[in-house]
Order: sequence, then C-alpha cells, then structure tokens
Amino acid sequence: MRILIKLILAGLAATATVSAIAGDVAYPNGFRQWGHVKSMVLKPGHPLYDAVGGMHHIYANPKAMRGYKSGRFADGSVIVFDLFEAVDKDNAVAEGKRKAVVVMARNAKAHKANDGWGYEVFDPQLKKGSLDAKAQADCHSCHRSQQDKDFVFSAWRD
Repeated sequence: MRILIKLILAGLAATATVSAIAGDVAYPNGFRQWGHVKSMVLKPGHPLYDAVGGMHHIYANPKAMRGYKSGRFADGSVIVFDLFEAVDKDNAVAEGKRKAVVVMARNAKAHKANDGWGYEVFDPQLKKGSLDAKAQADCHSCHRSQQDKDFVFSAWRD
C-alpha cells in the first residue's frame, strides 16, 4: 500500500509528462458514459486516505463490463477510477474538486511486464499522464494481490 500511496502522490504532483514506453495508456474520453461499477468515499483513517482519500467513481468500458461479469478482462478493457475531494456539507457528502483520473487498460502485447495491464494517472485539467514504466510496474505490484480476479480490485455488483 505504501508503494501505491507514493505512486499516486508522485503522479499527482509530477509535471505532466507522457511516458515513452510502447502502448501508453490514453486518456479515456467519454468515460462517464460507460458502465458505472461502484462509488465509495475513503475517509481519514483508511490506509489509502493519504494517497486517494475522497470520493471515487469507477467506470468500465463495454469490454471491461463483460470482464467484470466473466472474471476475465479482454484486451481493450479500460477501467477508470475518477477521484474527487469529498466535501461534507449539510449532513451530506458531495463531490468537490476532481483530483485525478486513474486508468488501467488491458493490452497483453504492450504491457507484458504487467500481466497485460497498463496504468496511468492523469492530471484532470491537462489530461496528461505522468507514469513511466517503473511507476506502472509499481502500480501492478499492488494489483498482483488480485491475481485471482485478473488483477482488478473492484467487483461487479447487481
């Protein structure tokens, strides 16, 4: 988890640069029209709060939606973790400022080293990524704990 925290913070703080490895993960235009997988709020006290505290919305393109249902994600599957500040106001939790758009995309050929998954953290205003090959490998080191779920943490719910 500490690697993930460092990775996300570095991605958010770094000057937006695009990595030079083959198969870079593209910004997922129109992702908010994809399937909504789940939403949640990480509050202070959660182990990942420092890195990704706030309101999360997870979206999946049609291929990834089929992957959630089958348990195997085909090439072309894209999962987006849309991260916002969580604002407590008037006994409600609402979205604040968008903090980052975090993406994992399946391409077995381009991302062999990461079991077929590419990762990227996008600055929400510039839509530019900041992860190089090492940072993507750091992301995947945490996702390896979910190998039995094709390296995906979130799960489909009916």
